[in-house]
Amino acid sequence: MTEHSPTPDTAPTAPDQDEARARLTAVRAEVAKVVVGQDAAVSGLLVALLCRGHVLMEGVPGVAKTLLVRTLAGALAVDTKRVQFTPDLMPGDITGSMVIDSHAGELSFREGPLFTNLLLADEINRTPPKTQSALLEAMEEGQVSVDGVSRQLPRPFLVAATQNPVEYEGTYPLPEAQLDRFLLKVVLPVPEREAELEILRRHSSGFDPRDIAGAGVRPVAGPADILAGQRGVAAVQVAPDVAGYIVDIARATRTSPSLSLGVSPRGATALLHAARAWAWLSGRDFVTPDDVKVLAHATLAHRLGLRAEAELDGTDVHQVLASALGSVPVPR
Repeated sequence: MTEHSPTPDTAPTAPDQDEARARLTAVRAEVAKVVVGQDAAVSGLLVALLCRGHVLMEGVPGVAKTLLVRTLAGALAVDTKRVQFTPDLMPGDITGSMVIDSHAGELSFREGPLFTNLLLADEINRTPPKTQSALLEAMEEGQVSVDGVSRQLPRPFLVAATQNPVEYEGTYPLPEAQLDRFLLKVVLPVPEREAELEILRRHSSGFDPRDIAGAGVRPVAGPADILAGQRGVAAVQVAPDVAGYIVDIARATRTSPSLSLGVSPRGATALLHAARAWAWLSGRDFVTPDDVKVLAHATLAHRLGLRAEAELDGTDVHQVLASALGSVPVPR
């Protein structure tokens, strides 16, 4: 699709902060028309969009990981593509490659599915690390380099990757460098009983998960609202004592005897950005310690490495992170 620049008389005005916030908040209600009981995951995806970050969603098969991303794309009116990751997927299948133009008789670049606003990387841990790593440059720098030429990706750009837990057959654990590129890791739980009953009621009433528009989902926000929100998040203030709180949490993980790998400075920066986005969504222009606490587990847990003896003792990273959070004084 070719984009045309609007003329000065018809150029739309950028939404103000309140309008953008209201529209992005309305996305939650649209997604809830299809997906039941996964509000935390929806909030995480919105936070990542506002931070120019990416989200890794983990859950057992059948908890609506793919459906959630498809519904989000429908509510945001953004271009979206899906890649089903398989063991034989090659890096060029994602980034694009040089191909021979039979008419011109020369090489030309054919864009891969990365050239979109919202990429659904479905079951990312079912492809080998070499192909997983093809996403690194795109996720970090918003560009793809092929044949020595760098090509910018559209804005906004979000990778929403799904994975099944690594104990399932046929999966490849994501390398640490890949995990570190994800702003958030959101675990989608099996719904509570009432939520599962609601899912069954919808299906018995004729709900078809393949027909999102038929469920009444409509676009309530668009790229302009996301970009306006990103500008708003960049203006959210972080007091020195709150910044110090984030640094002290990161440093507490580095001295934990249960961890072989603590939070890096990149992780501390990610928590800062995520807390600013949460504050902006909450209608504030400053970050509180509670914002930091709300996002700490989703932002930091996947960056931690447990020692073997801690794993044998049945300790998990969330327990260690909770202990680190509890050891750091909360600023007033």
